[in-house]
Amino acid sequence: MKNLFTLLILLSSITTFAIPEYVSITPKEGDGIYSILRRYQLLESKCNVEEFYSINKLSKKSKIYTDRKYKLPLFIYEYNSKSIRSTIGDNNWDKAVRIKKYNEFLFSKKIKPTKFNKGKKILWVPYHELYCDEIIEIEPISTVESSKNRVFPIFGKKYEKTPLKSNKLKGHVYYIVGGHGGPDPGAIGTYGKYKLCEDEYAYDVAIRLCRKLIEHGAVAYMITRDENDGIRSGKILPCDKDEVTWKNDEMFVSQKPRLLQRSNAINKLYAQHKKAGAKVQKMLSIHIDSRSKKQRTDVFFYYYKNSAEGKKTAKKLHAKLKEKYAIHRKSGNYTGTVTSRDLHMLRETKPTSVYIELGNIRNPSDQKRFVLESNREILSKWLFEGLSGFKP
Repeated sequence: MKNLFTLLILLSSITTFAIPEYVSITPKEGDGIYSILRRYQLLESKCNVEEFYSINKLSKKSKIYTDRKYKLPLFIYEYNSKSIRSTIGDNNWDKAVRIKKYNEFLFSKKIKPTKFNKGKKILWVPYHELYCDEIIEIEPISTVESSKNRVFPIFGKKYEKTPLKSNKLKGHVYYIVGGHGGPDPGAIGTYGKYKLCEDEYAYDVAIRLCRKLIEHGAVAYMITRDENDGIRSGKILPCDKDEVTWKNDEMFVSQKPRLLQRSNAINKLYAQHKKAGAKVQKMLSIHIDSRSKKQRTDVFFYYYKNSAEGKKTAKKLHAKLKEKYAIHRKSGNYTGTVTSRDLHMLRETKPTSVYIELGNIRNPSDQKRFVLESNREILSKWLFEGLSGFKP
């Protein structure tokens, strides 16, 4: 009797989730199955198409009629005002982020009548998020963004025309990440009366490197992006908060979701390029450190401890800078290092990955390394040479 009583208590404590209803719609004039699913962003997954036929009891030859309601492979949940994960009974963070963005997108396009967290608090959850294991294909493979006649607006008006100088890196894919950005400026230093933000200077070196890769036939992505900055001249790069993540996702305020946003974007592109046959895929995350104002540092490199290729790439980059400083620095003494570190962008990204610190943003001598435009250009050139194995 005691065991039965305990079992009843356990059963009563289990949270149950009612089977949700499907969203129902009336087709517009001229609609077909594919145009309906495309409008609701459900065409990317084959299982959504199959489910549409199944729940509406249709065959592949069936027609769509405007005087009939059809169910979509799209579930209706009553949002519990706590979280998407607890609402749908699934603790997958990435899935919850996708569902959130899906609802926000449909509302912005006036397809979904209400916000999921306001008013009636109705959450729409695509069928494929709950019941499909397939990888959803994303946009067609491209370089930094769609280009015509090798014009890449991301580089700014002065540099957007990017001639093809060689095909030495054809088949190579690179993911370039300028550290921080959006709501997070990263480390901050002072230069006279001006404020220096890490994300602005790391980005300028990163985007210069990206352009050099594309000039030699590589496919290269700026994962952190500022559509109106481009490659910039001058010493003072104003701090702003309008950076986004590939392709145009607003950056999260909290660090963990923001890092996941970047690694997820990279890993999806990586899977697509791998499927297409790419043999070389690498990620560089570029930062500027913050230490005591009196402490000088050289450019140093991190790799993930379990990545032999990451270590190899970091050592190549380190060797190139050591070679260059032996020529261009009077003392010839370069103290940059290569070490392993357990960082999210090294651990969670699938390409061969290296994390780079360009110097100490608080040290006046180190500041010259990235405040002077000529030095930002030199850094990008040397990193390119270390990465590619040849001079631009």
